[in-house]
Amino acid sequence: MFEYSVYACFIGFFIDMLIGDPNFRYHPIRLIGGFISFCERCLRGIFAESEKGLKMAGLFLIVIVLAVTVGIVFFINYFAYKINLYLGLVAESLFCYFFIAAKALKTESMKVYDKILSGDIDGAKNALSMIVGRDVERLDRDGIVRAAVETVAENLSDGVIAPVLYILIGGSVFGAFYKAVNTMDSMVGYKNERYIFFGKCAAKLDDIANYLPSRISAVLLIIASFILGMNAKGAYSIFRRDRFKHSSPNSAQTESACAGALNIRLAGNAYYFGKLYEKPFIGDDIEKISPDKIKDANKLMYGAALIALGVGSIIWFVVRIWK
Repeated sequence: MFEYSVYACFIGFFIDMLIGDPNFRYHPIRLIGGFISFCERCLRGIFAESEKGLKMAGLFLIVIVLAVTVGIVFFINYFAYKINLYLGLVAESLFCYFFIAAKALKTESMKVYDKILSGDIDGAKNALSMIVGRDVERLDRDGIVRAAVETVAENLSDGVIAPVLYILIGGSVFGAFYKAVNTMDSMVGYKNERYIFFGKCAAKLDDIANYLPSRISAVLLIIASFILGMNAKGAYSIFRRDRFKHSSPNSAQTESACAGALNIRLAGNAYYFGKLYEKPFIGDDIEKISPDKIKDANKLMYGAALIALGVGSIIWFVVRIWK
């Protein structure tokens, strides 16, 4: 089954490039999200509301969600390939398409770009609020642009590069594993009163799952910046200097490379749920932050993704021939 994964990955990626992520209620990621919410309600009713009980509930959440998600994708692919090779390839390509979100990331960030160019700052804030977790009310024009670029830089790993890498390694089954982990983290991996214990295991697992992909993504960004004529030297030096300036072990990896490539400064203090969080800056203020930086960040994202596909496919074919 896995011998066709590279083809499915290419097909899924280019379908995403053409038409983007479909917005319908039975999207696999939505189904995973709904299942996570269902499991959370059930597990909170079973386990005690104590630190130990909530941590145990969070561990069971991981086991159940991963077993069901990976199991369903595996058996759908297995039986589709059993019936017909082409049916199997269609099924796996569709899964890959659903797991890669490059076009959605570009589309949503460019909504912010369009609103700013038209002078609609309130509209830009509203568009930005759809793709960031921070409070947007206090942001000025430059802050909005900076937040949009940060979002593209951070999410190009877990929304694009990481799924591609997992798919190239183990097909859409591995892609399903990764997206389930990532979705759990996005839903319960918060350090607030509700999830500090319940979501701790999910957050740690997401850090582990993204450890290598985030660093590979940063290297790909540096290569892409060189190919695209951006500041590759700056991308490398800022990556080396600022890649750990984040509470997450992974987020600053791509943010630092992107900041260096674009000659701008990202991150800094931000408000979340009305509370100010002090965060260090990433990058240097060499150039003025302008809306065009959002477009440049998306160019970097696609450049890095295409390099990942190309290099990953070459390695995949070499391994297949060697065997």
